[in-house]
Amino acid sequence: MRFRAKIVDLACLNHFSRIINTIAKLAKTCILRLTVCKLYFILSDKVANGGASMWCELSQGNFFDEFQMEGVAAEHNEIYLELVPENLSRSLKTAQSAKAVKIKLTNKHCPCLRVAVELPSLSSSSRIVTHDIPVGVIPRRMWNDFKEPSVPDFDVSIYLPVLKTMKSVVERMKNLSNFIVIEANLNGEMNLKIETDLVSVTTHFKDLGNPPWASEDGCQSSAQGRDLESMAEACIDIKKLQQLLAGQQVNPTKALCNIVHKRIVHFILLHEEVSLQYFIPAIA
Repeated sequence: MRFRAKIVDLACLNHFSRIINTIAKLAKTCILRLTVCKLYFILSDKVANGGASMWCELSQGNFFDEFQMEGVAAEHNEIYLELVPENLSRSLKTAQSAKAVKIKLTNKHCPCLRVAVELPSLSSSSRIVTHDIPVGVIPRRMWNDFKEPSVPDFDVSIYLPVLKTMKSVVERMKNLSNFIVIEANLNGEMNLKIETDLVSVTTHFKDLGNPPWASEDGCQSSAQGRDLESMAEACIDIKKLQQLLAGQQVNPTKALCNIVHKRIVHFILLHEEVSLQYFIPAIA
């Protein structure tokens, strides 16, 4: 099992760093799955326990100048590592003006991801700052626990409003309640609501537009044949939603949300070479 990679391009490095920061805001620990073409960051808190789950996918070719890996076996050419994304995020903070960053899987005393940051220096010798991030190697028999979550059969799919606007609304509401109701319909309307014994606050968004899912690939959703005005809703933990919005350092080109009535809210944030899915279960 071997893995080594190198980033030289500063724009790619900063972009990669922002993605890791976003992930660090969403997950205390996560699984890094390495394949020949892609990297995946996976958080699968069991939704049954009320946990959120995340699936973030990056094409390695858009970030790395060199990328070599050998998986656990020829027919299973993948590596699954458990790590604390905050540690990786910290190690990349020193790389803001780096000439290059090398990442390598090592095993001195325990398995580690070694992040070596080559900094520019005035003399001919370069300065290298090395961080060793402990990782756990996930055995092959447990890989099935980290499969891509299936997109639920949603009642409504809608584009999100500008995330900055949504974030400031949610931050204000967070001081009033621990729960928020998201409701939307197929007429491009979405409401964020909180209701407590003392106060009831609703923010309305309209003309957001609905993604053309059903027509594109014949993907059947329970949205078909649904009354355009009728709302699908889910009550979720406001902190989880705020984490998602506060952590957004990857400015998505498309952001949308699928609602399974009273069951789950599924967010999809797309950027040219990154897709982030985040699932927040509804609270009964």
